[in-house]
Amino acid sequence: MEGIEHRTVNVNGINMHIAEKGQGPIILFLHGFPELWYSWRHQILALSSLGYRAVAPDLRGYGDTDAPADPTSYTSLHVVGDLIALLNVIAAEEKVFVVGHDWGALIAWSLCLYRPDRVKALVNLSVAFMPRNPQMKLVDSFRAMYGDDYYICRFQEPGEVEAEFAQVGTARVLKTMLTSRSPRPFILPKGKRLGDSGDTQIILPSWLTEEDINYYASKFDQKGFTGGLNYYRNMDLNWELTAAWTGVQVKVPVKYIVGDLDLVYHSFGTKEYIQSGEFKKDVPFLQEAVVMEGAAHFINQEKPDEISKHIYDFIQKF
Repeated sequence: MEGIEHRTVNVNGINMHIAEKGQGPIILFLHGFPELWYSWRHQILALSSLGYRAVAPDLRGYGDTDAPADPTSYTSLHVVGDLIALLNVIAAEEKVFVVGHDWGALIAWSLCLYRPDRVKALVNLSVAFMPRNPQMKLVDSFRAMYGDDYYICRFQEPGEVEAEFAQVGTARVLKTMLTSRSPRPFILPKGKRLGDSGDTQIILPSWLTEEDINYYASKFDQKGFTGGLNYYRNMDLNWELTAAWTGVQVKVPVKYIVGDLDLVYHSFGTKEYIQSGEFKKDVPFLQEAVVMEGAAHFINQEKPDEISKHIYDFIQKF
């Protein structure tokens, strides 16, 4: 796409594919599930044209990056380790700007907790900071709130959801996920496969083309969904490994952006967390929390120009 360059870098014992364009201060873009570097294509083009070097990896387990077989090698410590190794290659000892979405936002929060010395400022989309609750593991808390059929709970059993996805077909699963605009908690009952609604056609919105779906599907057909699902399967292990960070604040400048139709905004008490001021207590250098009207979960693709402008307006201050 329009001058975006691709290469593979050896980091932390794996080969990581990165897409990059531009010269100047580095912006590291971190994608979510079920996404790839490609989710940031619009921002890469926009920010590189404004004097920045945009770098977007396929995270561990995704796309053209290695997917280790050991399911326990997808903890936040592993993935942040990948990113620090990547920064050591592309940025030497420099601090960089970081932009995350969905799981990429969770990893970005972890990066800022573990290695704030490498982050100049953070723009996170969709997923707010989730302070560690020392009394209850994450998956248990989700099960208590939303039941066994809540998608994060359903994703825990290795192979189960992968088999359901395979029966429905990669492209249809991706279309179902990427086009969802329901703000309600995502419930995935057993026996009702995601996207399995007969021959009902899924109409793509203007921001998502068949070409886009084909690109995503080609990569997930090669790699499978297991790598991405393993991030969910390590939530409780992350909880165990990060006890030392209980109560630690995120101390980098932050801008947070979420759509008012995003299911995350309406789950986990996120809306109340932001409005009550607790978010600001945990992230004391939070400078702005933006709620975008009419936007759903995949906000960086649905509202690419607005998100690029939000990123630029924030990071140019530093």
